[in-house]
Amino acid sequence: MNAWRRQSLTARVTFLFALIACAIVATLGMYLYSSTRQALETRADYSLIGKVEHFRHLLHDLYNVKQMEDSPTLFETMLGSEQDVLIFAYPGQAPFVRVNPDHMTPPPMTPQSLDQPLTLAQLHAGVRADGVRVRWVSALADVGGDGTQVVITGAHVMTQESHILARYYWQVIGAAAVAVLLAALLGFLVLKRGFLPLTAMACRAAEVSPTNIAIRLREEDAPHELRRLAASFNAMLDRLADGYEHLSQFSADLAHEIRTPIGALMGQTQVTLGQVRNAAEYQQVLESNLEELQRLSRIVENILFLAHADHAGLAVEKTPLVLADELHKIADYFEGVAEERGIRLEVDASGKVQASPVMWRRAVSNLVVNAVRYAAPGSTVRLSGRPQAQGIDVAVENQGDPIPPEQLERLFDRFYRGDQSRSEYTESNGLGLAIVRAIMLVHGGSAEVACSREGLIRFSLYFPEGAETV
Repeated sequence: MNAWRRQSLTARVTFLFALIACAIVATLGMYLYSSTRQALETRADYSLIGKVEHFRHLLHDLYNVKQMEDSPTLFETMLGSEQDVLIFAYPGQAPFVRVNPDHMTPPPMTPQSLDQPLTLAQLHAGVRADGVRVRWVSALADVGGDGTQVVITGAHVMTQESHILARYYWQVIGAAAVAVLLAALLGFLVLKRGFLPLTAMACRAAEVSPTNIAIRLREEDAPHELRRLAASFNAMLDRLADGYEHLSQFSADLAHEIRTPIGALMGQTQVTLGQVRNAAEYQQVLESNLEELQRLSRIVENILFLAHADHAGLAVEKTPLVLADELHKIADYFEGVAEERGIRLEVDASGKVQASPVMWRRAVSNLVVNAVRYAAPGSTVRLSGRPQAQGIDVAVENQGDPIPPEQLERLFDRFYRGDQSRSEYTESNGLGLAIVRAIMLVHGGSAEVACSREGLIRFSLYFPEGAETV
């Protein structure tokens, strides 16, 4: 089976096409052969019946049996075949005329009565010693002169029909073989030509490479049956191109993010080693380096989390969480940071949510950090949660500068930010909102953002199922 599957599609289809053609031609040949044999046998049967009926009429016109006994050769010449059998006998007695070249023994038969014509039903089948079929018939006849009855036994040996059928048999086989070979050859040529569009598509696909990923298959040049394949292949290339572009951008942004703390570490270390310093100065440099190392650690941790969520998946152990209590804890945690900017945190929630406590707090905390960072000074950041028809909706709202629609669509991208500024409040440079979306994906939910013309920014987290009202 594996060897068959490794064969080319052209060879496999050609073989199957030839096999189907062989089955059809063989079936048709068998039908024609059978029909011809039946026609020949029927014709021979009627010929035999006609001859016996002719002998019955001939005997009826004779004066007496003596005339028939004196002219046996007359009946031999009327048989029409050297192997045919003709026997005349009185009922219950030995034949007085016997034309039987092969000395065949007639099968048991009841002679047809005088008043009944012969039909095919009165024929009896037999076989000669060499296997040739023989047809027998027997009938009574009266001699017109003296009213004597005679039993006529006739038989036809189908020698000529056998020779005709044998020749016809091999002609059918030869014609079938030629037809199968022609069908296979023509099928192969048709398939080779029919698969040219596939060959062209394969050549076109071979041109695709990381440096030439914009190439697409020509759907308009493909046959109708291959257009769907071409469209699916092009859609796959579009997805790969998007993923390749995002990966390239991600790599560039990651290198940029890591280069900054590494550069700071190297610069501070080189300056420190430039001259001998006291213990306090060394301690200050080490503390500064520790901050940069912690920043690098957060970046690496977040990247590993995103990679794990994207490829390996996370086993989420969900726990019922009371929304009001959880949101108040998060608000209390960020209250000091918010007060420094004159921002007030407000909580309005009810119900329960089924989620991983650690991931839940991380996702909502990232949204609160983002809201506090971009909220207008003196405004209010609202944390809310409400049961929906089939889940829980958690929202974080803040008033800030309006965000253009094209930026809204990219806020959850990794390392993306609407402006180039940085803040110490962010979870990690450009990865906070990407982590939020990853957490929602492993929970089977969604993360969305909307912004009004007045600058009211709303981040929504939807947790499906497991919602309870309290």
